[in-house]
Amino acid sequence: MTTLPLLTLMMVVPLVGAVVIAALPAASAALAKPIALGASLVTLVLACVGWAQWDAAGPQFQLTETHSWIPQFGVSYAVGVDGVALALIVMACVLAPVCILAAWNDLGEGAGEDPKRTKTYFALMLSLLPFMVGVFAATDVFLFYVFFEAMLIPVYFLIGLFGGPRRQYAAMKFILFSLAGGLIMLVGVIALYVHGPGGADGFLVEKLIGNVGGSVEAQRWMFLAFFIAFAIKAPMWPVHTWLPDASTEARPATAVLLVGVLDKVGTYGMIRFCLSLFPEASAWATPVITVLAVISVLYGALLAIGQTDMMRLIAYTSISHFGFIVLGIFALTSTAGAGSALYMVNHGFSTAGLFLLAGFLIARRGSKRIPDYGGWQRVTPVLAGTFLVAGLSSLALPGLSSFVSEFLVLVGTFQVNKPAAVIATLGIVLAALYILLMYQRIFTGPKPNFTDRAAPLDLSWREKAVVIPIIASFLVLGFYPKPVLDLVNPAVKQTMDIVGASDPAPTNAGSAK
Repeated sequence: MTTLPLLTLMMVVPLVGAVVIAALPAASAALAKPIALGASLVTLVLACVGWAQWDAAGPQFQLTETHSWIPQFGVSYAVGVDGVALALIVMACVLAPVCILAAWNDLGEGAGEDPKRTKTYFALMLSLLPFMVGVFAATDVFLFYVFFEAMLIPVYFLIGLFGGPRRQYAAMKFILFSLAGGLIMLVGVIALYVHGPGGADGFLVEKLIGNVGGSVEAQRWMFLAFFIAFAIKAPMWPVHTWLPDASTEARPATAVLLVGVLDKVGTYGMIRFCLSLFPEASAWATPVITVLAVISVLYGALLAIGQTDMMRLIAYTSISHFGFIVLGIFALTSTAGAGSALYMVNHGFSTAGLFLLAGFLIARRGSKRIPDYGGWQRVTPVLAGTFLVAGLSSLALPGLSSFVSEFLVLVGTFQVNKPAAVIATLGIVLAALYILLMYQRIFTGPKPNFTDRAAPLDLSWREKAVVIPIIASFLVLGFYPKPVLDLVNPAVKQTMDIVGASDPAPTNAGSAK
C-alpha cells in the first residue's frame, strides 16, 4: 500500500498546472495546451494508482487523509473514497484529458489564436479537475460544501466568456440556480452542526452516520435541504431548466464536464448524504421522489424528441437519464443501487460521446440546427458511424454500456415498485425515437451540396484520439462491467445497511403447488 496522499496529489497537480498556464507569458501561450493535457494525464495516472490500491474487503473509506482545519466548528480537511466515489473520480480523470484534447482548436489555431484567451480557457478547464476530485473525495460535510460551491466558479467563466451568443444569460441562470441550491444546503449544514455529535471533527461523515440528533421533523427538514440542492444539481424536474441553456451555450468540452461529471455531484450526494445521514427521512420521502424521478424520465425524453438544436436535445436526454439514476437510488434495493452507481459512470461516457461528436459536426457546418444537416454519412462516414454508436449507447442498446445499468435499475425498481418501473420503461422507447430521429435527420438522405464551401473532412487523427477511448468504454462496460460493479457493490451494500433496507425475498412461481 502506498503512503502517498493520492487524493490530495490529484487535486494539487491540476491546480499547479492551471496556475502555471495562467502565468505563462503571451509569447509562450502555445504551451498552455500541452501543459493542460500533461497535467490531466498525470492526474489520470494517480487515479489509476488509487484504483489499484483499492481493497474491496477493506474499510468503507480508503485512501484517507484527515487534518484538523477549523476545530472550533468541527471542520476537518478529510478526504477518502468508497467504491462509488472512486469510480466517479476515475471517470472524471479519464474525461478531463479527452475534453482538453477535444477543445484543442476551440479558439482557433496558429496565428488566429488569441494568446490571452487560450491561456484563460485551458487554465479554467484544468482548474475544474481538482474540484471534481475534491467534491467526490470529501468525507467532511463542510469540506464537501466548500468544493460544491467552488466548482461553480470555473464553470461560470467557461460559459460566460467562451460560450455561444446567449452565454451571459446561460451563465447567469446556471449560477443563480446553483447558488440557490447551495444556500439551501448551507442551512442543512448549519443544522447538522447543531444536531450533530460535535467535537473537533464533528462534520466527518463516518462520525455523523447514526449520530444525527434532533426530532424526526428536524431530520426531515435537514434531508430536504440537502435533497433540494442535489436535485438542482442533478438536475431533476422541475428544477432542471438551467441545464438546457447552459449545455447549449457552453463549448462542447465544457458541456461534457458539466453534464457528464459535475452534475453527478447531485446523485452522488443523494447516496452519500441523504441516504446515509437521514435514513428515516429518505424512506419517508421515497414515494414522492420516485414520482419526480419517473416524471424526469418521461419529461426529458418527450422534450428531446421535439428539439431542433442538437446540443439542447442531448441536454434533455440527460434529464431523462438522471431520472433513471434517481429512481434506482430511491428504490432502496441493492440491484437498483448498483445500477444507479454504474449508470453514473456510463452516462458520463455516453454524454461525452454525444456532446463531443456534435461539437465536431458544428465545427464543420457552423450550425447547431438539425434541419441544417442531412446526408452527412456520405461525406463524413467515420463521424457518422461513431455518432451512431454513441447514440445507441445512450438509448441502452444491449452490448453497449448503458444497457447494463438501465437494466439493473429497472429490475431493482420492479422488485419494490412495479408501476414506477413499467412507466419508466417507456423512457427506453422514447430514447430510441429521439436518438434515431436525430441520426436520420443529420446523417441520412442524399449527399449534401457544398456549393459555397469545400466539403468537410472526416475525423482528424486528434478527433479520433478523442473518440477512441469513449467508444472503447461503451464496449468494455457493455460486455464486462464487473470491475466497476465490484468497485461499487460494497458501498451500495453499506448504504443499504445504514438505511435499513433489504432486498425482497426471491419468489419462485414454479414451486407453488
